[in-house]
Amino acid sequence: MSVFIETTDTENHKWIDARFDLKDPSAGRKLYELEHVAGAVFWDLEKDMSDMSSSKGRHPMPSTEQLTGLIRASGLDPKDSVVIYDQGGSPYAARAWWLLKYAGFDQVYISQKGFDELKEQGIAVSIEMPNPQPTEAKIEFKNELFADQTYVKNVISGDELGVLVDARSAARYAGLEEPIDPVAGRIPGARNLDWAQFVSKGEFQLNEDISHIVQQHEPAVVYCGSGVTAAALYAIMAEKGYDQLKLYMGSFSDWITDGENVVEFDRGEHPEAADEQTKAILAKLIEEGYSGEMLMKKFEYEKSLLDSK
Repeated sequence: MSVFIETTDTENHKWIDARFDLKDPSAGRKLYELEHVAGAVFWDLEKDMSDMSSSKGRHPMPSTEQLTGLIRASGLDPKDSVVIYDQGGSPYAARAWWLLKYAGFDQVYISQKGFDELKEQGIAVSIEMPNPQPTEAKIEFKNELFADQTYVKNVISGDELGVLVDARSAARYAGLEEPIDPVAGRIPGARNLDWAQFVSKGEFQLNEDISHIVQQHEPAVVYCGSGVTAAALYAIMAEKGYDQLKLYMGSFSDWITDGENVVEFDRGEHPEAADEQTKAILAKLIEEGYSGEMLMKKFEYEKSLLDSK
């Protein structure tokens, strides 16, 4: 599948600006208002490409109604050829790309170049806000590209064929650190393929062989923390010819919303409790719902208070 493209053609493609910054959610819109590819509409990760009112993860999947409305308001039709850019080597354009593939768009691409590079190459830019003519596009969603928590559980149980591929860093995959979610670790049985290893100097590098992680025609469900960087890994794998892919949009942040779901990590299941007092602390924390790395940290803190007395 052809996913990534190098072009400055604004006549034969419609363009989407997907720039975003997780540390400053307003940054993408501000950059767009300063200057953007001429005619490009802006899609915000949290306001357009996620349903932030949902509890299914940190960047939940928008409903089909929300996505249909976004596509139509953007003046798009599945017959269009669409190119999406962000700041380059980021996962946000990939998120928009996956949503359009899910919505049945065949000719949709991720720009290999970020906005600054596109501008240097002479693409037409503008400060004018486009006013696209809304469409009545008929959207036929490809549900075979999407996985929810139930599907993931079926993969784990063996009721569905496939492997789970975790797109996060090795440290987060192992549960050694977790800077965002309240629980550290991974979905049971997942394999690790860090999306960031494919980024260099603001571009995606697509030549690395990943067959030692997952075979080309092996069914795979890709996830990350909240379905953002997983979309980038999904796009990279699709470019490499992987044709049995699903995206778990809710990802790990959705998985841990169910306290019954098992989380794996690369250390003992629980910290050591050598005496009755520390055993009591551990039991209390487990009863309160702590698990994984958060359990370790909370236990160590509570034990330090005990030791200081």
